[in-house]
Amino acid sequence: MIDSYPLTFIHSLLLFSTAFIAGGLNAVAGGGSFITFPALIFTGVPPITANATNNTAIWVAALASAGAYRKDLGIKRQVFLVLCGISLLGGMIGSLALLYTSADVFKKLIPYLLLLATLLFTFGDALRGWLQLQSHKSTPKSIPIFNLALAQLAIAIYGGFFGAGLGILMLATLSFLGIKSIHTMNAFKTFLGSCINGIAIIPFIFAGVIAWQQAILMAVGGSLGGYLSAHYARRVQPQLIRKFVIFVAFGMTIYFFLHG
Repeated sequence: MIDSYPLTFIHSLLLFSTAFIAGGLNAVAGGGSFITFPALIFTGVPPITANATNNTAIWVAALASAGAYRKDLGIKRQVFLVLCGISLLGGMIGSLALLYTSADVFKKLIPYLLLLATLLFTFGDALRGWLQLQSHKSTPKSIPIFNLALAQLAIAIYGGFFGAGLGILMLATLSFLGIKSIHTMNAFKTFLGSCINGIAIIPFIFAGVIAWQQAILMAVGGSLGGYLSAHYARRVQPQLIRKFVIFVAFGMTIYFFLHG
């Protein structure tokens, strides 16, 4: 088990505040991990522990959203169960891969992982639009469930290993199901993301790489931010939020390339 990383008042305030903001961002546009993950590192938490802790806090905060979206699921039960099972398997594989990655290697990977996630977030809408266009050219029935399962497996492994940009990748995959309702797509993204992040916590717990004080503090902050933002989300233009997240994401990516 790792030693507990001491929380000063300033660090506690920083982590709670960033988690609160991230919860609101995730409820409106996504991209909360671009501020919570770096915040943990800035407060002295090692990269792998920061990743595991961030994953845990996000999962707890997302559970309420998963429950709220349950009525929007409108797809065949067989497809839903297959994607959930694949998500659990991939999340487990990804988390184990993270645990078997040395701290030095993961630290060197951080700028590239952030860059990948930033590009996915920035061009995610264009990617999803292109994929939806391709799906319209062929009927959804002609798309083998095996191909969807493989795509979701790769996404889930990535999510268990790192996770930022995970939602964008899942929305792109769900486009191939021919789903047109953004509410249905968000429902699946939330449920599958909960499967991936939730199962990844199990190896993290046994390996003792979760900083629990930080995780609990951020889970509370993220849950409050997500809950309160639900009441004001419709008053804010999502595109403005997206531009803010993209600005922060590129800023964090550049920082870790320079100081990683």
